[in-house]
Amino acid sequence: MSLSHVPLFDQLLERSPRIPATSVLIGINLLIFAATVWHGAGLWHSNNSVQLAWGANFGPATKDGEWWRLGSALFLHFGLFHLGMNMLSLWDGGRLVERMFGSGRFLLIYFSSGLAGNLLSLIVQGDRAISGGASGAIFGVYGALMSYLWLERHGLHPAEFKRLFWGAAILSAITIVLGFQITGIDNGAHIGGLLGGILTGLALARPVHPAPRPRRIGQRVAGFALILAITQLIVLIPAPRYRWSDELRAQEQISEFLGEDARISARWGAILGRARGEEASFDQLAGQIETQVASQYEGSFEQLSRLRVNPALPSAPTLAALRDYAEQRRDASRALVEGLRANDPEQIRESLQDARQAAKRVAPRVGGSEAAKP
Repeated sequence: MSLSHVPLFDQLLERSPRIPATSVLIGINLLIFAATVWHGAGLWHSNNSVQLAWGANFGPATKDGEWWRLGSALFLHFGLFHLGMNMLSLWDGGRLVERMFGSGRFLLIYFSSGLAGNLLSLIVQGDRAISGGASGAIFGVYGALMSYLWLERHGLHPAEFKRLFWGAAILSAITIVLGFQITGIDNGAHIGGLLGGILTGLALARPVHPAPRPRRIGQRVAGFALILAITQLIVLIPAPRYRWSDELRAQEQISEFLGEDARISARWGAILGRARGEEASFDQLAGQIETQVASQYEGSFEQLSRLRVNPALPSAPTLAALRDYAEQRRDASRALVEGLRANDPEQIRESLQDARQAAKRVAPRVGGSEAAKP
């Protein structure tokens, strides 16, 4: 039997019996998935918050200096089905491609393809989606597989070449077409990863037989094209609509305000509760509300008014609602003070009603939890 009729997998298995890189990559993905589930991610589906905290690719965060997310996102998955499909694909393609290229070059293919995929995802997705998963890198593995098979096509049995090459090409094409039909699939990462893998595979292929000079020149051209493509992707990344660090500060301001509001409302309720059981004069009651409630809301309103918030921030509407709420509660508490000092029951009743209405209006805009009512 001639060498060309020895099945390719048998040749590769004899040359490289072990595939440590593929096994380690799968192990790391499994461990990280287990860790994210332990920290609150859903087993079958996740609300993205845990993955975002662990390093998913997200335009406003990645483009705000957290470029490490381009790599960390490759190990984060959104549910067991997502993980399982990717790991099966990685095992299926990795056990061939690692033996074709060697472990070191295989890892270079994996991460360069993942980088290209996540860069294209930043361009395509903009600042709308939180993305993660190994699929961009895995598409790169299949792209490198097709490159290798094409370069070695004359040394392979025609039936074997057709089965492996066209099988990988058709599977990649079907997956990308489905990605355009199904929402929630990051097709930018898939396409970028596939193209990155094709170029990296052309540049790094280790031929079974010594390569002629024209082929070596072609490998250099492919390597240059890969570097040029990644550079171009970096240049084309659009500026973020908002900075993630600004959004985090806005969320911190919201949390601080809600905590302070709960304390002010508790004091307001305590003052009114004591007034019902004690012989406090209206002037004394008005003084307590003025110093412990009205002035506190005045400070909160001024603090929120001084904030210069990018209108594109997701938290911008909530901050605006809280500023209006602080203003309304301040005005209601001031009106209550005036009504107490004027001994005007109607004004007292209206001011208390205004304070309650302000809490009801703001509740749906800050996550549904109402502030304490006086």
